[in-house]
Amino acid sequence: MMIWLVGIVGLLIIQYLLLLFFLKTGWKDHFIKTEELPKVSVLIAARNEEKDLPNLLRSLERLNYPIEKLEILIADDQSLDQTALLIAAWAKKGANRNLISIQAEPKDEIQRNGKANALAVLCEKASGYFFFFTDADCEVPQNWILEGINCFGQEVGLVLGITQVKSKGWFGKMQEIDWWNTLGIVKIVTDLKLPTTGLGNNMVISRPAYLASGGFEKIPFSLTEDLEISKAIRKVGYSIRHQVSENFLVKTKAEKGLNALLQQRKRWMAGAMTLSWAWKILLGLQFLVFPAVLVLIALHWQLGFILFGSKIITQSLFLAYFSKKGGQKIGTIPLLLFDFYQIWNLSLTILYYFWPGQVEWKSRKYA
Repeated sequence: MMIWLVGIVGLLIIQYLLLLFFLKTGWKDHFIKTEELPKVSVLIAARNEEKDLPNLLRSLERLNYPIEKLEILIADDQSLDQTALLIAAWAKKGANRNLISIQAEPKDEIQRNGKANALAVLCEKASGYFFFFTDADCEVPQNWILEGINCFGQEVGLVLGITQVKSKGWFGKMQEIDWWNTLGIVKIVTDLKLPTTGLGNNMVISRPAYLASGGFEKIPFSLTEDLEISKAIRKVGYSIRHQVSENFLVKTKAEKGLNALLQQRKRWMAGAMTLSWAWKILLGLQFLVFPAVLVLIALHWQLGFILFGSKIITQSLFLAYFSKKGGQKIGTIPLLLFDFYQIWNLSLTILYYFWPGQVEWKSRKYA
């Protein structure tokens, strides 16, 4: 039994050492400046976002891109608050800004997933060569468009960015580190040209790739529509790139409470269960290490603490290096405390995923 426990913890330590090695030796910066500036469409689905929407709209106003080549389409997905009014007032101030109202009639519904349905409608109306996607509770950087279009190449259909949680307090800071951890793994996997995911709040899809894949209209029902569209794009022969830079870093809000966090993670878990076995093993190790460490400490506390400390150190080095590549810095103390957050976060996520009940997302419930 001791050998198995040591093996589980040891594998995760080796995993982070390998991830750090790949970051340092195989880092890929995909930015290659092009003189041509194509027309682009920024596509955003909004539902009940009156509190956070103003921050997004201000960031869109600061975009460094020719107005005549920039189209912004924001869908009001049957909001129950003042979202539609905010978008309408903002759209009146610019000829390249448009409010698209999503109708409630079943005959107009393309996808059962409300967000995927709204995105499918937006893509039908978009006229740009590149489709930029973000969420209504995000803020985009000034050079977001320029960075995105300069990261495409031959046979590339989708470019992922990075997302940073705007942390306020300990709970938010832990969510921020959790995002860095996931995105760091995604970066390595993507650079190795292995199957990866989408990132709905920060990604760009070329029009040819979107049309060839069938778009959001043709993907199967899922609560992780970004993952499904990435699968569809890869299936038709296009590759995916992941650009990590400060110019391609979108900021989003932290979940304010435990219930909201668990709802988010249950939705993500549903998508994770459709990933390959390699991904499932990789993600499973992240959880199994904690019960393995606890049992090891009970059986041989010195060995348990040595291995747990080694895991924390290697993981912290990886996260510090990766976040620096994105132009950000994480404090040493939050990095060292992150695993103590993950112990209960991952445990509750697993329990909540298997707990009977619907997923509530944007005031809609899904079985």
